[in-house]
Amino acid sequence: MRCQLISDNVDTRMGMRLAGIEGVILHEHDEILSELRRYMNDPEIAVVFLTEKVAACIAPEVKVIKETISKPLIAVIPDRHGTSDMTAELSRYLQQTVGIHI
Repeated sequence: MRCQLISDNVDTRMGMRLAGIEGVILHEHDEILSELRRYMNDPEIAVVFLTEKVAACIAPEVKVIKETISKPLIAVIPDRHGTSDMTAELSRYLQQTVGIHI
C-alpha cells in the first residue's frame, strides 16, 4: 500500500518526498480532480494527502468522496500556508470517520 500527495507547492512536496511519499504539484480544478480520480482507481494507493488549498479547490468533490468511498483515505493536511489548527482538524476527522471524540 502506498500514499500519494496532491500539493499546490514545492515545499510540501519536498518534505513529503523526504518521508517517502511521492506526489504532484497542481493548481487547476480539473487537473486536481483528474489526478485524484486516477489515485482512487489505483488499488495500491491507500491514502491520498491533499494540501488545504488543493482540498479547498475541489471541496464539494472531496466531501462526496469522503462520505461515499472508503478507500483510499483522503486526508487534508496543512502546509506552510495552512490555517488549520491541526489538533482540532484531527479530532473532527476522527469523530466523523470513526465516531471517536477526543
